[in-house]
Amino acid sequence: MSDTKTEPTPIDPAVWRTVGVVLVGGMAVLFDTTIVAVALHTLASELHASVATIQWVSTGYLLALGVTIPIAGWAQRMLGGKRLWLIALTLFLLGSVLSSLAWSAGSLIAFRIVQGVGGGMLMPLMSTMVMQAAGGRNLGRVTSVISLPAVLGPIAGPVLGGLILQHLHWSWMFWVNVPFCIAGIVLAVMFLPADGPVRRAPLDIVGFALLAPGLVGLLWGLSNTSKPGSFGRGDALGPLIAGLVLLAAFTAWALRRRGRALVDLLLLRHWPLASSSLLLFLSGITLYGAMLLMPLYFQELRGTSALGAGLLLIPQGLGTLASRSLAGRLSDSMGARPLAVIGFLVVLAGTVPFAFAGAHTNQWLLMAALLVRGAGLGIATVPLMALGFRDLERHEVPDASIIIRIAQQVGGSFGTAVLAVVLTGAATAATSPTAAFQRSFWWAIGFTVAGVLLSLALPGRPPTTVSPAAAEARVPVG
Repeated sequence: MSDTKTEPTPIDPAVWRTVGVVLVGGMAVLFDTTIVAVALHTLASELHASVATIQWVSTGYLLALGVTIPIAGWAQRMLGGKRLWLIALTLFLLGSVLSSLAWSAGSLIAFRIVQGVGGGMLMPLMSTMVMQAAGGRNLGRVTSVISLPAVLGPIAGPVLGGLILQHLHWSWMFWVNVPFCIAGIVLAVMFLPADGPVRRAPLDIVGFALLAPGLVGLLWGLSNTSKPGSFGRGDALGPLIAGLVLLAAFTAWALRRRGRALVDLLLLRHWPLASSSLLLFLSGITLYGAMLLMPLYFQELRGTSALGAGLLLIPQGLGTLASRSLAGRLSDSMGARPLAVIGFLVVLAGTVPFAFAGAHTNQWLLMAALLVRGAGLGIATVPLMALGFRDLERHEVPDASIIIRIAQQVGGSFGTAVLAVVLTGAATAATSPTAAFQRSFWWAIGFTVAGVLLSLALPGRPPTTVSPAAAEARVPVG
């Protein structure tokens, strides 16, 4: 019974090489997204643009991701994983260098879109290449490492951005990507396996024309809800409705075309992937929605600087880092259900103190709560991400990666939009800023409780042996 059991199976060194290579390139994408978020006011001042215009530095990047993510699977099938990785990372490098040399708001927005196209390919491709290399084995342990940039980005990015803006020119926010990109390209050339035969498949033009603008409409509409008027604004409600209509049309189209669609939605009949995507959508709300509230709480109620707020949030990242390795090992033996329930309960325990916090609540207590909250996020998200790839055939992994990435992306945008609207409404109705923040944190707690309840419906313990399909899938990345 030895080498067929999931728990004791050693991880092939080739898998770790693939993990290491994609982590280096992935760090650039995740850091870039969060570093720029803290610099919009500085960019508006330096480039002599309005805040509304400079917002497109982030919005344009986000929309470029939305357009590009859906075609990552098709592009990999056409070019091969290694070739696509090198092309996308080179494109991201080019966008980073050009962004650092931007001379106006318009040029910076254009160059950020170039970055977004490269990043939109890289993010789902990271998971695809590693999961195909792992071949269905030790998914929890591998996921705990490959998702590291997603943890470090929201925590370290704002701190690094604050330090750069305080001591250096804003262009250094983009130059910091360059070493990661160059190192990632060199390592990919040296260590990623050569691509195998590729399958020449026509691009699903109709599917792309429905899914890409549908995602763009959804993400654009959600990003506009942070402005006065929230969901009632024309530039929020219109894109949201159009996006939902296009996504519904894509769903109908994809179900008719079955495996020939741009993204094979029939994979959602696979309950591990469907339930994982739903819970990852919710975890995106829990993570990114609360990440909107917490810096604002420290800045507006306690008078902390942007850099100080970023430093105070570090315990949450440390908690997530500390719990991920254990969560990955336990995921391979226990399955996602008990860990997700425990994880969301721990997140709940770490969020409740903020629902009672005021301007003078003990800072060390809140930092301890953030440490607990981060640990819960690590315990919940690692098994959920691993679960999405359980028992999939090799050729199904790219589409699963896209589905999971979209669920996280839309969940994060939705959570940020909803809690921003809640905070704005609470600030109008509440008797004090403290009461407004407390009411908003109770909403975040409500999303977390929903995560606990939905986790009970997840699949149970994984099989103790690797399926023949998974074993056969364990071949070099192609």
